[in-house]
Amino acid sequence: MVDSQYWWLIAFPAFFGLGWLAARIDIKHVLSETRSLPAAYFKGLNYLLNGETNRAVDVYVEVARHHAETVELQFTLGHLFRRRGELERAIRMHQKLLARPELNDAQRQQAQFELAQDFMAAGLYDRAEAILTELQHTDYARQARTELLGVYQQEKAWRKAIEIAQQLRDDSHTYQHEIAQFHCELAEQAMARSQPEEARGELEAALVANRQCARARSLQGELAIQAGNPAEAIEYWLAIESQDPHYLALVARPLLAAYDSTGRADEGTNLLVRLLSQYPDLDVLELIYERMMSKNGMDEAYAFVRERLRNHPTMPGLRRVLETHLLIAPDDQKSDLEIIVKLLNEATREQSMYYCSHCGFKARQYFWHCPACTSWESFAPVRGKRNRNSQ
Repeated sequence: MVDSQYWWLIAFPAFFGLGWLAARIDIKHVLSETRSLPAAYFKGLNYLLNGETNRAVDVYVEVARHHAETVELQFTLGHLFRRRGELERAIRMHQKLLARPELNDAQRQQAQFELAQDFMAAGLYDRAEAILTELQHTDYARQARTELLGVYQQEKAWRKAIEIAQQLRDDSHTYQHEIAQFHCELAEQAMARSQPEEARGELEAALVANRQCARARSLQGELAIQAGNPAEAIEYWLAIESQDPHYLALVARPLLAAYDSTGRADEGTNLLVRLLSQYPDLDVLELIYERMMSKNGMDEAYAFVRERLRNHPTMPGLRRVLETHLLIAPDDQKSDLEIIVKLLNEATREQSMYYCSHCGFKARQYFWHCPACTSWESFAPVRGKRNRNSQ
């Protein structure tokens, strides 16, 4: 009998032999699978890796013509058609796949999901919705709901969007910002229909979803103004400071108008001056300047912007100082100052735009919903800022 301490001398070669045999079997299987693929398949793959999508499509179309049984290739080709904007060809490709009786459940669900994405890209949202709704009871449930959320936003079906977003909530994404914004959209619709009570309910729901929703406070102020209660509107708008003070810039003009209507004009102006001192990036310098020019005269407005420039030097601030100085400068200095102001206007044009922090889209007006990438609350409420973290 072999001593037990030497058992491994026998076992090791046996284990090595079994591993070698398994590896040989795997290698043979891989080689067999590789040989079954047409050579052109790898040629198309190489084009894809090099970013030559058009050439890859041409190759795969030819492969598919002679190897119609390759399901995965059909999926690849349909996806490439959609990426290239050939939506009719993508739709036909995925519809043909769905008509094949030999597809298993996973392949059929994948084909349905791809077809739904084709319909969405083509703007056929009703067809996409029908397929995605069916897929909610499959392994594609989460992907289907995510796409459905996009469909409902495109269709402005905000109640459906709220329902789907609530189903999608998890630890990685609470959807609190989106749900609050959907309630704000419903509130604006109610306001347009002159239904203030319904609008108030939606705004309260928005604040339940996200206590920091500055848009909800802004709309509450608008409702108060419509009801003839400027003092209440002031309270709602000032509450934005505790959420994010920089959003006060978006309501600064109606806020001053509310102070004016209650006979507290100076209090409104002093408030904005104090807020600007406390939050240097608050985008209200132009408004304060206009206010001082109209109510206190050029000298006070000029003194204010000069002091502001010394304490918080910025290019827009410098432009405003020079523009004001141009109004009072001697005639022999005006031509030089006009050139400088023109150059500054060109140099600071980008700083007069709002930027989406997700996609970089820029606009002169503020958007709660980016028109380009459809992100919510992605615009910094400060012009020239590319994201809210830079405030």
